[in-house]
Amino acid sequence: MGLLTGETLGTLAVAVAIFLLLVDLMHRRQRWAPRYPPGPMPLPGLGNLLQVDFQNPHCCFTPLRRRFGDVFSLQLAWTPVVVLNGLAAIREALVHRGEDTSDRPRVPVMEHLGFGPHAEGVIFAQRGHIWREQRRFSVSTLRNFGMGKKSLEQWVTEEASCLCAAFADQGGRPFSPNALLNKAVLSAIPVLLHIPGLVAKVFPGQRAFMAQLDELVAEHRMTRDPAQPPRDLTDAFQDEVQKAKGNPESSFNDDNLRLVVSDLFFAGIVTTSTTLAWALLLMILHPDVQRVSCQGTTLITNLSSVLKDETVWKKPFRFHPEHFLDAQGRFVKQEAFMPFSAGRRSCLGEPLARMELFLFFTCLLQRFSFSVPAGQPRPSDHGVFGIVVSPSPYQLSAEPR
Repeated sequence: MGLLTGETLGTLAVAVAIFLLLVDLMHRRQRWAPRYPPGPMPLPGLGNLLQVDFQNPHCCFTPLRRRFGDVFSLQLAWTPVVVLNGLAAIREALVHRGEDTSDRPRVPVMEHLGFGPHAEGVIFAQRGHIWREQRRFSVSTLRNFGMGKKSLEQWVTEEASCLCAAFADQGGRPFSPNALLNKAVLSAIPVLLHIPGLVAKVFPGQRAFMAQLDELVAEHRMTRDPAQPPRDLTDAFQDEVQKAKGNPESSFNDDNLRLVVSDLFFAGIVTTSTTLAWALLLMILHPDVQRVSCQGTTLITNLSSVLKDETVWKKPFRFHPEHFLDAQGRFVKQEAFMPFSAGRRSCLGEPLARMELFLFFTCLLQRFSFSVPAGQPRPSDHGVFGIVVSPSPYQLSAEPR
């Protein structure tokens, strides 16, 4: 028998690949179809990867929701996921079935940041002893250091005044507020790592930040006086590390310290400063409001579908403060407003974030009128998807009232 030519081998390889992919598809459909909600037809090997816009996932979920309902499934390569949309489905999953949905999937790439069997931090920790131990510790320690108390409110109020002074220093010239907002929010949470000059030492990259955090924690450990009460959450964690020596099941160890501090650091800073950046962007896009406004299987909970639910909100895709006001102009709490999520995995720093957002934003609005700088185009209100959905870069002008 003659040797196969290169062209024949290529054709044969393609045929074998197609055959194997079809076998894979049939196998997966037989195994998954009865167990998962309906969803779009997956491609062999790729699943539904080509149908998901990872730069703007919540928007690509909208047509799928209209087609398949509030609960639908996707296959991301060989991984099945279920996407939840709407207030009823998400509340049912996170609140009423919280025990079943409070787990987190293993993400191998996180190992490069130091995640391991007894070092999972808080946010990405799998459901179990480590997560419960660290969430309990974080909540109680933050409360001990003033979360929800007048003492911390006074500190945040002082930082809000410093932020207003920094805005005033711009002299009405156009500027980007992001760096000033980040610095103000970071300075307002000394309960994590009370180190002078920390603001100037924070690096933007996650791995670079983790390396810098290791140095700062080591420096912090050397200045610790065991005879004095803990200065911050870092000291309190290190005290627990000493108590847990000899206990192999404890999550209090040096590896987990860096992850817990990192989790709380980014969760407490990035989300709050980004929300303030959105708030200021909406002020310059809607200047009239400044004059009238009042002060196992991986689950993807599409909170955007709740925050923009057409069955709940009168104008879900527009900035409309009246969503939260009654006919007499009084504040109304809306059940579908859940920016801090819900259930067992809801944001543990919610009281601190609410206080910071209120104090920073009201201080700025009382002191300044914000506008689009003269001669500049109107900024976009479309977000940039990342760890959080951030506004596209913009500049504003702040004129003293």
